[in-house]
Amino acid sequence: MPAQDTPLHFQDARQLARAIRERKIRSRALTLHFLDRIERGGALAAYSVVTAERALAQADAADRLLDAGICLGPLHGVPVAMKDSIQWAGTLATGGSQTRAEVVSAQTAAATQRLTAQGMVILGKTRMTEFAFGLSGQNPTQGTARNPWDASTARAPGGSSSGSGVAVAAGLAPLALGGDTGGSVRAPAALNGVVGYKPSSGLISRAGCLPLSDTLDVLGPITRTVADARLLTQLLAGPDVDDPATLGLPAACVTALRDAQTRKPGAVAVLAPQAWPAPLTDEALQAWHDAQGRLAQAGYTPTAWHPPASLSFARMADDNSVVLAYEAFRYYGALADDPAQPLWDVVRARIAAGGRITQASYEAALRRRHADMANFAQAMRGVDALLMPACDQAAQELDPQDTRHAGLGKLLRPANFLGAAAIALPAGLDADGMPCAVQLLSPAGGDAALLDCAAALESVLSPVANRPDLSAWGL
Repeated sequence: MPAQDTPLHFQDARQLARAIRERKIRSRALTLHFLDRIERGGALAAYSVVTAERALAQADAADRLLDAGICLGPLHGVPVAMKDSIQWAGTLATGGSQTRAEVVSAQTAAATQRLTAQGMVILGKTRMTEFAFGLSGQNPTQGTARNPWDASTARAPGGSSSGSGVAVAAGLAPLALGGDTGGSVRAPAALNGVVGYKPSSGLISRAGCLPLSDTLDVLGPITRTVADARLLTQLLAGPDVDDPATLGLPAACVTALRDAQTRKPGAVAVLAPQAWPAPLTDEALQAWHDAQGRLAQAGYTPTAWHPPASLSFARMADDNSVVLAYEAFRYYGALADDPAQPLWDVVRARIAAGGRITQASYEAALRRRHADMANFAQAMRGVDALLMPACDQAAQELDPQDTRHAGLGKLLRPANFLGAAAIALPAGLDADGMPCAVQLLSPAGGDAALLDCAAALESVLSPVANRPDLSAWGL
């Protein structure tokens, strides 16, 4: 095994890939290590399906290829987890819903194909909010992934990519792939103390994934480091004729991911507090100020950025909900209208609400989105990334009505409405020892600059790699 002070399961994906290439560990041994942890950490309920047999076959293939001098990519042989909305032929794809409990995929998503083409090892599918419709991560019908930071209280794991966030935070996978329609990669990353990156719309193909909103759906990585997020995205990005959204993004947006650049402190601005779409709790506000203090000590003093009057972040959060719900109803309205279908009542109500949105309201929101994207890009000229809170509070105890974490969506959804690149970064712990986070936003297509800025800030925002105490979970 690699001679590292950091436990194997908490090393980043690039370290593990290097160890595999240097023959310090074989992919099979690494895969067995994670499969053992997944089994022992079953109480965390991070996975809905563990594809152990397939994973070991992939690991063996990766090892044989390396023995023959063939490396398929920079993450060859590294295990990965993926959200249960990303299809893999021959495996269950429930989308977090009991209405699909017995549905086996007949197709493989483009993202899955690219993971396997890179020689990566898929450990299984991770739990998610039903049909990806919720940010707390709660799923009473299939089981809710447990936030590993508190073994005594069932706190929000963040959703909808809840299991992906838990898997990375608890060392059940070195990295994972989730989806972000209204914050669903950044929320679990923020509440679990890891990195969650939502690429610009169209950067990664969604072909073969279960949809929620054609306009807003995006795939993105949850990782330990910004560098891992950048690398996995680089491997997955590119045009795909089966996803028209990927055909409209300039090729330079993809190729720029290959070359990280050093960004000066002035490249980052901070959203003025009066423009925040939700207030922070006192503890979250203290964590925010502490993070600002660390940035200042490191020479980063971001200037306050005041959006033009037309760019209300609160309004954009609401407009995102209009588009999401309207489009979600077109996919799942018939299920929501059928009382015999085993949907969680909260998700049923959210889907049904989309049926009450008029086409005129929906089309008006889309027109505002088009204008907002242009205005945001114009207003951000001269600034590479915009810093703002990612959560209004750390993870709280889950509530049956699923309203306790509503502020999370208000802070995260504007980036989706803007089609922007956005990334959640750990920013310390609150008084209860629960993770807090900030996020960076860049206009659509500005992914490379965003990731450059995030890489510069991540060690400043979180100088120590905080990890949950997993002893109570049997790990």
